[in-house]
Amino acid sequence: MFLGVFKKIVPLDVSQQPKRNSMTRRITAALVQENWAGTPQTQHDKLASRIREAAQAGANLVILQELHDGPYFCQTEDVALFNLAVRLPGPASDHYASLARENNVVLVTSLFERRAAGLYHNTALVFDTDGSLAGRYRKMHIPDDPAYYEKFYFTPGDLGFEPIQTSLGKLGVLVCWDQWYPEAARMMALKGAELLIYPTAIGWDANDTPEEKQRQQDAWMTVQRGHAVANGLPVLAVNRVGHEPDPSGQTKGIQFWGHSFAAGPQGEMLALASDEAPALLIVDIDLSRSENVRRWWPFLRDRRIDAYDLSKRFLDE
Repeated sequence: MFLGVFKKIVPLDVSQQPKRNSMTRRITAALVQENWAGTPQTQHDKLASRIREAAQAGANLVILQELHDGPYFCQTEDVALFNLAVRLPGPASDHYASLARENNVVLVTSLFERRAAGLYHNTALVFDTDGSLAGRYRKMHIPDDPAYYEKFYFTPGDLGFEPIQTSLGKLGVLVCWDQWYPEAARMMALKGAELLIYPTAIGWDANDTPEEKQRQQDAWMTVQRGHAVANGLPVLAVNRVGHEPDPSGQTKGIQFWGHSFAAGPQGEMLALASDEAPALLIVDIDLSRSENVRRWWPFLRDRRIDAYDLSKRFLDE
């Protein structure tokens, strides 16, 4: 079931804020939370429909979930699944470039990239409103956990933490497991990102208790809202939703928990999707608000860059 468009706009309380020295910059973002449709063509058609629906609702930035073109195949280790990877650029990127151009939106995608035989990446491509490739980000932090055997499939990214310049501004695009690392968010912020964006695929193990499931989901939201606060930037997280079975039959599969959300630069919730169903969240974001938040809370000013040593795995004696 698709729940339709949810429009959530949080107006600023201008009476509580000093005058800005710069013009207000607003964007309208669409977070496309989807389940796996069963076939690549059905999935492409469904996502194309959502992108068009988002544009018709006024969005000029559209964000898709992690590895949106297929099922979450990392539940098992199977060399045959490398056949799902695609060349970039290629037909897959051409398809999304065309949709970005057709709908006049900046489009954030997430694809399984075949770079060479035996060399594959989990790659986000960002297309500008004219369909041109604004930039790419290769997932840097790669998990390896039961049902999330990503190290088998993905080589860690080699492009660093570089914001992608678009006609809407600089986007700090990261992917899923990256969202647990404050270093990744900070590096994007220090390089001028104006938004932190996380295409995601995360869910529950069927054997976990309801209490454990709630703790996991709360932690997932809290850490990302913390990135918003610590860096004075909006955060947009777009997750998969729905149950996907384990092809090996060894587990009960993954129940992706959805819960896609947008948070402002003080961690305030701007929009939130359900746990259970596809949704299209439309949210207006004032990028210039970050300027005021960073003036009130000048965390970047007060960083003790002379005292940090983060270049080691662990600081043993």
